[in-house]
Amino acid sequence: MILEHALINIRPGTHQEFEAAITKAREVISAAPGFCSFALHRGIEMPNRYLLIVGWESLEAHTDGFRQSPAFAEWRSHIGPFFDTPPEVDHYDLLAGLS
Repeated sequence: MILEHALINIRPGTHQEFEAAITKAREVISAAPGFCSFALHRGIEMPNRYLLIVGWESLEAHTDGFRQSPAFAEWRSHIGPFFDTPPEVDHYDLLAGLS
């Protein structure tokens, strides 16, 4: 499994609307082939910043599968209007876990 790590900066004053919208967007992404997990965290020092972590079976499940599908446009239609800047997205492979 790989992790998609996305830093999302939203427009000030839109927290409640964004959090409601991402609940709808989660329904879309969770139906995607290769989807494994979803976690959203809100910044403490920077409350307009969110950290989204999505688990995928493979990098291709995200980049070639989901991002190239009509579901991606639907996903973005829910949360995109709240973006203050484009999200910073990268991917990670697990090298060592905690036991």
